[in-house]
Amino acid sequence: MKDFKGKTAFVTGAASGIGLGMARTFLDLGMNVMMADVEEAALAKAAHSLSNHGDRVAHVAADVSLGEAVSEAAARAIERFGKVHVLCNNAGVSRAGRVEEIALADWEWVIGVNLYGMIHGVRAFVPHMRAHGEPSHIVSTSSMSGLTPKALAGPYGATKFAMVGLSHVLRDELAGSNIGVSVLCPGWTRTNMPDNGRNRPARFGGAYDFRKDPLLAARNKDYVDNSAKGLDPLDLAALVVRAIEENEFYIMTEPGRRASVAARYDEIMRAFDAVAERLPRIQKAG
Repeated sequence: MKDFKGKTAFVTGAASGIGLGMARTFLDLGMNVMMADVEEAALAKAAHSLSNHGDRVAHVAADVSLGEAVSEAAARAIERFGKVHVLCNNAGVSRAGRVEEIALADWEWVIGVNLYGMIHGVRAFVPHMRAHGEPSHIVSTSSMSGLTPKALAGPYGATKFAMVGLSHVLRDELAGSNIGVSVLCPGWTRTNMPDNGRNRPARFGGAYDFRKDPLLAARNKDYVDNSAKGLDPLDLAALVVRAIEENEFYIMTEPGRRASVAARYDEIMRAFDAVAERLPRIQKAG
């Protein structure tokens, strides 16, 4: 997809951080943007901050963990702008702790937003994109945790890993169409993601303050400090635009994390070497 002017983007998690950075960048390129977020007051404020773009920007409240909410938001975007060309499945949340200790409600919340949010977005927009047939693109925000997950982030790592896998499937299924696919795997970025508990819906336990968890104080401080020193969301958005233009699948934002990804794949390759050596002996012995 090379031409952005006059096209439309639908961005979830658009009230702040990466989502807001993408919305602002798309608008600056001459696109229409429907901003979606579960945090209504922050969403209205963010949309107002972009009001210099006039009627090319609109916003809709949506909890992406609910398929009906995403379908309704998609219908609003199509009614307002006619066609949607770029889908950014960007909304994301996290819950820290040991895998066996994290409440099932928190697992359901993180899976609902991160993974089902992507699924609902694809279901709502891919048929529409296929129908209008114009060059389009889907960008789903995974994470470096989608490639090299870490301890104490089980729900986040599991869902971000799944988003990478689902993006691979989607790319294969859309091969030969006018719809490109990218998976964004950002490293540290300047967002308020550490405080995402403010948006946990009542059905999953309601809002919480991560700062009040003494068992994870050191981990959370490291998280906040690294986020504060991370990449500017507008710089990240520029990388997203470039990937859409070039139809690049992986979007990386932190060159210094290359070694950790290489180490993981080296471990996988060693496992292949091991089975190539062991399996013939096992089969012979059998």
